[in-house]
Amino acid sequence: MPDALRPATEADVPTLAQLHASSFAKGWTEEAIRQLLTSPRVFGLMSEDGFILARVAAGEAEILTIAVQPSARRVGLGRRLVITAAGQAARNGAQAMFLEVVTVNAPARALYESLGFAEVGRRKAYFEGQDALVLKAGLPLCSPRLGIAAETD
Repeated sequence: MPDALRPATEADVPTLAQLHASSFAKGWTEEAIRQLLTSPRVFGLMSEDGFILARVAAGEAEILTIAVQPSARRVGLGRRLVITAAGQAARNGAQAMFLEVVTVNAPARALYESLGFAEVGRRKAYFEGQDALVLKAGLPLCSPRLGIAAETD
């Protein structure tokens, strides 16, 4: 049984920073994560092996970051984090969700596409000199591959 997702709290900040550092060349500091997590309209969800931070404002949601430990990738945790965050964002009034993903991250791009995200823009040299795609999906998420709404509790 996969680890249950739970809300991330300020007490989780050191763990979130460690998870972020395991996923990115330049992981966010504890202070940066704390500032985001305690900001209005920002929420976090986590498990032992990964987390997501998202923000809801003016009918839109944005994934601020998602991190999954390398040893826990390709088993569905990233998908569960995105689907669960999208469900929470929709319950909080968001009608669409946005994110940025580096163009060379094929596994992440495939995940987002499978959940109904589509390219709506590009950002030059956004991630450490690499271009990023801006992706958008309507909420609730719908998986074109499965033809059903993708929702979890």
